Amino acid sequence: MFRPSPRSIANSGAVADLGVLPTWNLADLYDGIDAPAIETDLRDVDAEAATFARNYEGRVATLDGPALAAAIASYERLQETLGRLMSFGGLAFAGAMDDPKVAQFYQTLQERVNAASVRLLFFTLELNRIEDADLAAKLEAPALERYAPWLRDVRAFRPYQLSDEIEKLLHEKYVAGRAAWGRLFDETMTALRFPVGGKELTIAEAMHLMFDPDRKVRQEGSESVATVLGANARIFTLVTNTLAKDKEIEDRWRGFARPISARNLSNFVEDEVVDALVHAVREAYPALSHRYYAMKARWLGLDKLEYWDRNAPLPGAPQRVIPWAEARRIVLESYRAFSPKLAVIGERFFTERWIDAGPRPGKDSGAFSHPTVPSAHPYILMNYMGNARDVMTLAHELGHGVHQVLAGRQGHLMADTPLTLAETASVFGEMLTFRRLLADEEDPATRKALLARKVEDMINTAIRQIAFCEFERRVHDERRKGELLPERLNAIWLEVQTESLGPAFNWQPSYGTYWSSIPHFIHTPFYVYAYAFGDCLVNSLYAAYQAAPEGFADQYVAMLSAGGTLRHHDLLQPFGLDAREPAFWDKGLSVLSGFIDELEALG
Repeated sequence: MFRPSPRSIANSGAVADLGVLPTWNLADLYDGIDAPAIETDLRDVDAEAATFARNYEGRVATLDGPALAAAIASYERLQETLGRLMSFGGLAFAGAMDDPKVAQFYQTLQERVNAASVRLLFFTLELNRIEDADLAAKLEAPALERYAPWLRDVRAFRPYQLSDEIEKLLHEKYVAGRAAWGRLFDETMTALRFPVGGKELTIAEAMHLMFDPDRKVRQEGSESVATVLGANARIFTLVTNTLAKDKEIEDRWRGFARPISARNLSNFVEDEVVDALVHAVREAYPALSHRYYAMKARWLGLDKLEYWDRNAPLPGAPQRVIPWAEARRIVLESYRAFSPKLAVIGERFFTERWIDAGPRPGKDSGAFSHPTVPSAHPYILMNYMGNARDVMTLAHELGHGVHQVLAGRQGHLMADTPLTLAETASVFGEMLTFRRLLADEEDPATRKALLARKVEDMINTAIRQIAFCEFERRVHDERRKGELLPERLNAIWLEVQTESLGPAFNWQPSYGTYWSSIPHFIHTPFYVYAYAFGDCLVNSLYAAYQAAPEGFADQYVAMLSAGGTLRHHDLLQPFGLDAREPAFWDKGLSVLSGFIDELEALG
């Protein structure tokens, strides 16, 4: 998820072409890691949490509707303060993971916030012990009825709730358990350097070389990544094994049937719906990714693709650096053509410095939009290198950001959206940008390159993410029988890559180490299927938009503004869509199939 400095990296020749890359201004949260307001807020929230516990612990079930609503409102204010503190700490760390002082600040902040939040844990535990009929009676009070969606979501976890003592233990030890292992992964990955052409690159810079038109450059960059990841396999394997075992223990105590079930519950989506998605995508591998990469091998004049050819641009495809200002224009114009309201919100991310775009040593190598808290605003982090894929990343993260701004009006407890729906706005933003670029492009070679790039993005979003999900499933299943060696993790990775991407590839054993570069496996197990969920959902949504554009944008904005108050079935109902129908996923995948058909016709 998560200092202003000039763009300075090993391959910095393109810096002048990109223009000034923005750095975010975190002062809307706190002025800096030494800001006095941080200590003030920590002291205040600790004291207020203690008061809250004295007032309500042991008597939540006895409160009438208006009194319970007042208690929830107080709880929400406390949680928002804690969220502001943790958001600032996480963002500061994401921008400078190699700074020991920032890392120390973040860890200390987590510990102090955790200590305050453990005082509040009783509240949701006691809410879940209220009988359904009693709660229904309390909900007749209008003040409490407002919080009905939040109470619904809290109580979804009732069957898996443990004793108060165990829940408090798990909560309190989190900072010395899963969070600490996640920090170790982040700091290790950020500190790695990848030798390429006599230069020492960060992982973001090395991965960027995989899109280079020169095959030798792609190979050198890719093999360097594989070698360095392999040299650090012991630590990444230890982190993975430890976290998988930790998850198995907690899942077993809570009674979750499968490793993925806890994630499905937190996404408020039924196991059967996710199973149908995974099945549909895996069944479509041959018709989609296998077929596409066979074409790509022919385009590149190769009998077999190597892993460093997967992201290669098409031969003869126009290659140019896209300055930041142009990327901003393209994305905002695409949003504006669909909904001026979305564009107005999106513009604020640029004018008010809510984006950190430039790669630099020590910075998180990925991309995200972090919502922070409703009383502030989201922040976007990315590593802009100036290629067309980065423009799509900007469109993607801005979609998240706009969604988070709109959902913020629901308040801190109900603004958050399940991962499955959180990816909808981001993927839709990508689709808007792609469709505009394609409509404006007249050159046949450029149109073909745009289509191929979109197909590859969709394969990355749907096919590869389901393959990642399958990798996680197999790793977690096998970990229940004992610890996995690096060689076994490598083998599972290669097996799922072969299955998902097909026989057009000659998979080198060195590619087996690449599983260790995926941070979602560490920080948010089974997150990855949400991307495929969002991609298929957006394809269906966009088809509905094309069929009946009148009034669609207003319905879409209303859907995003709902935040976490509605489940996926209710949100999709106005568009005539139902993710519980097996054909829903085939419909979404048919859009990708259609793009591949179009490329096939172009030759």
